[in-house]
Amino acid sequence: MKRGEIWVANLNPSRGREIGKVRPVLIIQSDELGSDITPMLVVLPLSTQIYPAFKRWRVTIPARNRLLKPCQAVTDQPHALDRNRLGVGPLATLTAEEMSAVEKSLLAVMGML
Repeated sequence: MKRGEIWVANLNPSRGREIGKVRPVLIIQSDELGSDITPMLVVLPLSTQIYPAFKRWRVTIPARNRLLKPCQAVTDQPHALDRNRLGVGPLATLTAEEMSAVEKSLLAVMGML
């Protein structure tokens, strides 16, 4: 499990308007925080609901490899998950340009841009 990889994770149970279900997630945590240091991973859920108006806060990822549909990384809902909640993967790996866009979007969500 490496930064920039997309895996399937179980985000249940969700509350309120949180994203739930079993769905792909993007690992955004530094590889330096390996399983020998922490059992947790910081991830972004992916959604097949594409909202062009949210392009500042969500990054569209085209379908490729085992990621079968285009998705958006939902940067406004980061999750810290136990590694045991991740299952199948990696489905795909983001390019350097895509990761840069995700990082920029995260900064915007946190009001740091």
